[in-house]
Amino acid sequence: MSREAGILMPVSSLPGPYGIGDLGETAYAFVDFLAQAGQTYWQILPLNPPNHNKSKDSPYQSFSAFAGNPYYIDLNRLMEEGVLLWEEIEAVDFGHDPEHVDYDKMYANRFPLLRKAYERSGIAQNPGYQSFIRENGWWLDDYALFMSLKSFFDQKEWPDWPEDISRHWSNAVDYYHRELYYDVEFHKYTQFKFYEQWYALKAYANGKHIRIIGDIPIYVSFDSTDVWAHSELFQLNDQNRQSAVAGCPPDAFSAEGQIWGSPLYRWEKHRDDRFGWWMARLWMNFQQCDLLRIDHFRGLDEYFSIPAGEPAKSGHWEKGPGMALFRQMWENMGHKPVIVEDLGYMTDSVRQMVRDTDYPNMKVLQFGFDADDVGAANDYLLHNIPEHCVVYPGTHDNDPVNGWFAGLTTAEKDRIRQYFGCEDVPDSRMHEVFIRAALISRASTCIIALQDWLGLGHEARINEPSRLEDNWHWRWKGDCRQDELAVRIFENTRRYGRLNWSAFEK
Repeated sequence: MSREAGILMPVSSLPGPYGIGDLGETAYAFVDFLAQAGQTYWQILPLNPPNHNKSKDSPYQSFSAFAGNPYYIDLNRLMEEGVLLWEEIEAVDFGHDPEHVDYDKMYANRFPLLRKAYERSGIAQNPGYQSFIRENGWWLDDYALFMSLKSFFDQKEWPDWPEDISRHWSNAVDYYHRELYYDVEFHKYTQFKFYEQWYALKAYANGKHIRIIGDIPIYVSFDSTDVWAHSELFQLNDQNRQSAVAGCPPDAFSAEGQIWGSPLYRWEKHRDDRFGWWMARLWMNFQQCDLLRIDHFRGLDEYFSIPAGEPAKSGHWEKGPGMALFRQMWENMGHKPVIVEDLGYMTDSVRQMVRDTDYPNMKVLQFGFDADDVGAANDYLLHNIPEHCVVYPGTHDNDPVNGWFAGLTTAEKDRIRQYFGCEDVPDSRMHEVFIRAALISRASTCIIALQDWLGLGHEARINEPSRLEDNWHWRWKGDCRQDELAVRIFENTRRYGRLNWSAFEK
């Protein structure tokens, strides 16, 4: 089995002058950096537009499971196309902290700028745009109308709209398409530009022998195009409100459990339709990326159902679709490369489903030290990690290694140092120990967050799952052309037999 390595880095965390990472020059420079560092993979987070009003800008709670995030559109490219002026871009307040995304300013200031670009674009006469809307109308029409209706109805949730349009009745859909024509076309324009730029970046990465690992959230946001346009597929009551919501019981991330607030699926309806919506969603994600990480894989075996308005502890487990979903996927599109996120509370049935799919699962080294006895049969301890998996020091849901280690007790730190035989390594260099352990492991694939390569601490954490506020903000203020860092990553990757030699082919 080949040994490969990659770096976890959200698009939003890329450096750049416009308040958030985008698909412009620094994204291409990051691909070059990955190739120079001998990496095989760039793992990203979901590319969908975050629901600013309800989800605090989580990419796992989006207005659409199919749309791309307009924040990522490269403004310099629009300037080169002649639809924006430098003075207009420079006049916008994108925030002043290069290490922090200010989503309030993104939401308030980015869209007016994109609207100017749309109004000058003459997009209706663009043959590429016409092809795009013909090929993507099956999701694009509903998304563009939904976003237009959100503005028209003062950002109210869709069940609070007039009944005819909240129920997605065809006569009302046709009426509002006509009444909001230019708003609808604007949102179609932003999707055209996003996908035009994303597929160009992906082609560039693939040309450098870099493969992109995408991320598909298991759930969607309640206030989304998906639930509005396909309400029959979700557990809603007669008023189109949630009767139960998604979450998880107490675990390593939260002692109280978590309430995600996402609507649950009516899996029997999906089965009746041969998982049509899910097949479209998976197909779309496989167009965007080379591999796909399926978030909360365990929820496809059994999902945690929490009565709406109740605490997480009042929830219970229900059966999910299990292998039927994957058999349908294999029938429709063959055996695509997938990584399953099977973290959290594991059962024999989840372990069996991982074996039945034969997909590699995830091993997080930080989780190896949750128990008092590091010699126990813990799946995440280095000596227990098998070949057929993907190993991480930590993921986007963990503190960077140095931040996590700093929060441990002296006894816990001593135990970890004894396990790795690194008693003399200071706290500030423990990230090197975990990086080396991940690279040296038997796992076929090793993914390391950029924050860990940089030796950053808690200040660089991307997401804390039990916390609703102040997530998804971290940005790298560095330069993607950091030769010294690339050389260090290259040497470590080469030393443990994970180098992507194809990246150096001429």
